[in-house]
Amino acid sequence: MISPIGMLGGTFDPLHFGHLRLAQELVEGLALSEARFVPAGLPPHRGQPFALPQQRLEMVRLGIDGNPLFLLDEREIIKPTPSYTVETLLDLRRELGAMQPLCLFMGMDAFFGLATWHRWHELFDLAHIVVAQRPGVDGITRAAATLPAELLNELNRRLTHEPEALRDEPSGAILVHPVTALDISATQIRSGLAAGRSPRYLLPDAVLDYIQTNGLYKDINGT
Repeated sequence: MISPIGMLGGTFDPLHFGHLRLAQELVEGLALSEARFVPAGLPPHRGQPFALPQQRLEMVRLGIDGNPLFLLDEREIIKPTPSYTVETLLDLRRELGAMQPLCLFMGMDAFFGLATWHRWHELFDLAHIVVAQRPGVDGITRAAATLPAELLNELNRRLTHEPEALRDEPSGAILVHPVTALDISATQIRSGLAAGRSPRYLLPDAVLDYIQTNGLYKDINGT
């Protein structure tokens, strides 16, 4: 049986302990072989990140260094066109083969907006969806009444409570897994830096040193 691989995408502007702890707990809790961090190059659904693509790539490289469970994937950073998750997963499928189980990590808010993603129906043909749920957040089934009808239909068809389902098939399941609540956001970090406050202990020291050395986020308004 093939161990699943996890994928965590995002702008990582900057990478912080919330990202890292989520990935660590999902990899260990679901017995995955690794988690691939995929920094977005040109994110299509939001404004451009504050740090340059290569700077965000380097912050992820520094932040995951030394963790054998984490791997940096540069494909979206070097891509000259917008970074759509479905296209990244198609690339991974071509490289890893049709039978390799893949798990796309996301938070509850991202899942609830999944129906706005580019070619979102195809995601289920390419990966399992693993939704990280923090303590105190309503369970996905209790909050499902707020979902668009199409996404609710997929949830009802695909929801599993068994991590073993991630190994039985290469894609197609939705699994919700609890993770530690770390109330950290990149917006909070950027805002603090712009105001002259230290974000130490919210992100790895190596990432903070890189930010300070390169003068990142000093001339923004925390947006």
